[in-house]
Amino acid sequence: MIVQEILDFSARCQGIGTRYDLLSELVRREKDAGILPEREVDLFMKSIAAGNVKSSLITDYTLKILGLDICKDTMVGDEMTRRISGGQKKRVTTGEMIVGPTKTLFMDEISTGLESSTTYQIVKCLQEVVRFTDATVLMSLLQPDPETFELFDDIILLSEGQIVYQGPRDHVLSFFEACGFKYPDRKGTADFLQEVTSRKDQEQYWADTTKPYIHIPVSEFSKQSKTFHVGANLENELSVPYDRFKSHPASLVFNKHSVPKSDLFKICWDRELLLIKCNANAFFYVFKTVQIIIMALITSRVNLRTGVGTKDENDGAVYIGALIFSMIANMFNGFAELSLMIQRLLVFYKQRDLLFHPPWTFTLPEFLLSIPVTIFESVVWVSITYYLIGFAPEFIRYVKHLLVIFLTQQMAGSIFRFTAATCRSMILANTGGSLVILLLGGFIIPRGEIPIWWKWAYWVSPMAYTYDALTVNEMLAPRWMNQQSSDNSTKLGLAVLEMFDAFTDPNWHWIGLGGILGFKILFNILVTLALAFLNPLEKPQAIVTKEKTEENRAARGSESESSYAKRGMVLPFTPYTMSFDNVNYYVDMPKEMKEQEGAKVKLQLLREVTGVFRPGVLTALMGVSGASKTTLMDVLAGRKTGGYIDGDIRISDFPKRQETFARISGYCEQNHIHSPQVMVREITKDEKMRFVDQVMELVELKSLKDAIVGLPGITGLSTEQRKRLTIAVELVANPSIIFMDEPTSGLDARAAAIVMRTVRNTVDTGGQVIYAGPLGQNSHKIIEYFQAIHGVQEIKEKYNPATWMLEVSSMAAEAKLEIDFAEHYKTSLLYEQNKKLVKELSTPPQGEKELYFSTQFSQSLLGQFKSCLWKQWITYWRTPDYNLARFFFTLVAALMVGSIFWKVGTKRDNANDLTKVIGAMYAAVLFVGVNNSTSVQPLVAVERTVFYREGAAKMYSALPYALAQVVCEVPYVLFQTGVAKA
Repeated sequence: MIVQEILDFSARCQGIGTRYDLLSELVRREKDAGILPEREVDLFMKSIAAGNVKSSLITDYTLKILGLDICKDTMVGDEMTRRISGGQKKRVTTGEMIVGPTKTLFMDEISTGLESSTTYQIVKCLQEVVRFTDATVLMSLLQPDPETFELFDDIILLSEGQIVYQGPRDHVLSFFEACGFKYPDRKGTADFLQEVTSRKDQEQYWADTTKPYIHIPVSEFSKQSKTFHVGANLENELSVPYDRFKSHPASLVFNKHSVPKSDLFKICWDRELLLIKCNANAFFYVFKTVQIIIMALITSRVNLRTGVGTKDENDGAVYIGALIFSMIANMFNGFAELSLMIQRLLVFYKQRDLLFHPPWTFTLPEFLLSIPVTIFESVVWVSITYYLIGFAPEFIRYVKHLLVIFLTQQMAGSIFRFTAATCRSMILANTGGSLVILLLGGFIIPRGEIPIWWKWAYWVSPMAYTYDALTVNEMLAPRWMNQQSSDNSTKLGLAVLEMFDAFTDPNWHWIGLGGILGFKILFNILVTLALAFLNPLEKPQAIVTKEKTEENRAARGSESESSYAKRGMVLPFTPYTMSFDNVNYYVDMPKEMKEQEGAKVKLQLLREVTGVFRPGVLTALMGVSGASKTTLMDVLAGRKTGGYIDGDIRISDFPKRQETFARISGYCEQNHIHSPQVMVREITKDEKMRFVDQVMELVELKSLKDAIVGLPGITGLSTEQRKRLTIAVELVANPSIIFMDEPTSGLDARAAAIVMRTVRNTVDTGGQVIYAGPLGQNSHKIIEYFQAIHGVQEIKEKYNPATWMLEVSSMAAEAKLEIDFAEHYKTSLLYEQNKKLVKELSTPPQGEKELYFSTQFSQSLLGQFKSCLWKQWITYWRTPDYNLARFFFTLVAALMVGSIFWKVGTKRDNANDLTKVIGAMYAAVLFVGVNNSTSVQPLVAVERTVFYREGAAKMYSALPYALAQVVCEVPYVLFQTGVAKA
């Protein structure tokens, strides 16, 4: 969905609250008082009070406040498809909440991925909402700037799970002064509050230097806050019970959801239509259609029996086989619903917990809108296969056959949606899907010969009803019933049915249809119940014990922060300079923007960008969210696989060649893509061991060296730990140039300081860093540059320079001053100096040789294979949900197949006995093989994103990576085979 559609959906689900009632009361009072409202205000209030409209003015207003109006027609995207920026995604999440009439908001780290000026604007807007509407907002922010911090009224300071201070913001500094700590100049209040409770940082704020410093723990702060006048007043206020008669009746809620259920159904219906029409899902449905056409053509070609008639039972067996294959193929056609459902679960759980809509409004539109798609796919399949294979030519039997296939596809989709809603992860869902097919897919054995202990399973198998409906429809056709069997004892059609122990009553066609329809309804109900009562899977995190934490603190305290720079790095490297001149980047014009841009066929994202980065210099790349910071770094680092790039990019005076540049550079992406099951440290040789240990010290990861990385936001390391791991992964490659994309986004002030200390330490070792993030304090040169421009307001005292710079250079400021800062820069002396510097560093000195490597990769093919095999082996060993699930499935499949085909191999008297033996082998191979091929896909999908990152960094090629995956599977498959055969 595009950004505006997401906010429109949220606004419609939340409704208008009391806006209509308030407007009615206001109109009545204005009429009584004879007041004529202002036209613009009157139109605005009436538009936001209109309920159940697809797009409202409040959505446009929210988009404008959050700065999302520039990307409102852009798809949000996911981890595999990048559309809007990370900061814009964060603002979309915020917009989903504030677009509604909610009066109480709990907002967790909404500033993550945003620059300070946008954060200030959002908080300022929320402050006005609180003041004018008496709303309640509780907000946690990371690295709030002083001007943003000043917008808050009350502060709750938490540390180590205890409240250190709770009360007005104006008194928080006086509380810590009473505790013996002084707030320093040129220090953000929020940063001070966080560091003063930290054991490592507290001493620097000790006020009375004439007395020895005494560490005050968090528990002591908590006790003193209760005796402080603010805490005492708060306790007195809370001791008086609230008078409920003071509450207005409008504050009471009598309905679980804000909008009538019929309206919620229509809202979810409209969303499902949008999702079907969107490009990604449209491709999915087109792909499924093409797949079913190809399968139908193959099936028809294999079973093309124009020369086979209806002479005897053997001919009937051929047609029964074709019916069974059609049944299985259409059952597997619903398997794709697994991944679609899993992808949507996280969004559903969020919206369910926010009471946007009940679960049935999610499942019912999905079920109803799947009917036209299934009808089309069924018609395609039956139209291709029915007459080519040579089934009964009567049109009524064609229609009855089509009806069975249609209901089978519908039932299969419901079964796999239920499996996904129950398992809630791709690995478990794929294994569960295979188990469903095994349990509910019917038996490859005649009904009469099923062991007595499995008789019940036949009647709870949906595929059994499909089989009965298809076989009865075909074999009771006139061309089969007008002939005698080979022994002339009965009709040929009845003889074929009896040979396969199928029912011979023609009513079984309708009984079968009723059974399929019943299972379809049952599983749709079960999907709704699963979505209503099951929650997302738990999120275990990496844990460091308290003793280990104290040990690490003591170890860090014994070293100075500059010790890394003093002793240098174990492995030397060659420093390089990077210069770029007039770099432009274009992409093909997005479809949704072609109407707005007219005849343009390309969209320009970078325009004549010029600069230089030198060894030992820490360079900040700044700009608002969506300013193409990541795009520029992707272009310079050679990570863009599409679009059109022109301009001059040089490495130490020579033109950049990507195959060699990747060997000397590193790229710390903001998405932190790592193999989830490996540990933080891996090394073997002594020299590499010392280098890796030194890098881990540099990024302060030694305490976590044995922690599992895990999946972002689900398991393993925290966001701040992932940031440092991402930097460490690039540092251990010993690069000369490092790109870092927003390494401090999502971190609090102290965690950001740790990361930036890592960055500074890296630069001090002689490396080069390009950092897209805040510039920091004391930025007098950039302040002087902007203040020299006529009309730019001066920076306020104690104002964050980075925030000020982004504010004065924003699009709104440009429009107000009627100035183009980019054009002003091109006419400035600073631009001329930079161009001169770029020119100097773009001319190679006489005798200097261009960077060259004899091989594309730093390791040999065998070395790459060994490294990939080691990582894959660790990943498999630490993924029990994959291995144990498939071993469990193998055990269940082996027990079922063994008990169903009990001692079948001892009977070899006729062809039917041999057919049963072959069926047993087919069942064993089919179910285990299908399970392995489906359950491994999510594991490969997770590692695929890591492969893209590491492949782009030229760590290894695709061949050793693929070979390692195959070799790693061998011992597990051997063990699995042993379990099955035992």
